[in-house]
Amino acid sequence: MRIVSICPSNTEIVAYLGKTELLVGVDNFSDWPKEVNHLPRVGPDLSIDMEKVASLQPDLVLASLSVPGMEKNIKELDDHGLPYIILNPNSLDEIESDIRKVGEVLQCPELGVQRAQVFHEEIDNFRQKAKNRKHTPTLYWEWWPKPVFTPGGVNWLTEISRLAGAENSFSDKEVASFQTDWEAVKERNPDHICMVWVGVKEEKMRPELVIKRPGWEQLKAIKSGNIHVLEESLYCRPSPRLLEGLRKLEKIITE
Repeated sequence: MRIVSICPSNTEIVAYLGKTELLVGVDNFSDWPKEVNHLPRVGPDLSIDMEKVASLQPDLVLASLSVPGMEKNIKELDDHGLPYIILNPNSLDEIESDIRKVGEVLQCPELGVQRAQVFHEEIDNFRQKAKNRKHTPTLYWEWWPKPVFTPGGVNWLTEISRLAGAENSFSDKEVASFQTDWEAVKERNPDHICMVWVGVKEEKMRPELVIKRPGWEQLKAIKSGNIHVLEESLYCRPSPRLLEGLRKLEKIITE
């Protein structure tokens, strides 16, 4: 099969199945695993060059709706008559389901079931450990600094927080992504600040600017030095690599 992935999380699911050899093209932001670095690039995930996708003669395009604005990719896939499936998980259960789904469309359904089970079992192990935690710190996840966006309750980062033995400060907001402001974050006074600015590499994030926000010097997280610059690729993509991020997060909050 000839597969084109137009979203990094889709590419990572293919890799989790050990089937990167089927990929003949990926979007510009797919940067893991290293085996995909030599593949033709078809543009950033919000501006896919569909002519280039068509030129790769894919048997299937793995599309996504995980980011607002990706809808136009679906229209263009239809306009070009290209075969595709859409992945749009918001929870770990849905990621597990997508592992099976991709296994089916890649014609390796048994492998999809097997890898989904491995994913499920690792989550269960974290869940059991989290039950024994005596303290539940609160985490403020910053997806974007201005305007401020943070994950709400209907998002995988709320689940990741709980599996690590913590709680997302905005888990009471029944949306996947919640727009808030600096004052509202200050009122919630989190124990930890987790910076995961979407699309921004860690070296370009500026925690010193976060610390200087009005009144934030009094936050528990800042007073205790618990402001963390994390790899957005391990927390902002709905893929099995979230479990790698979870392992890192667990170490951070239990140190």
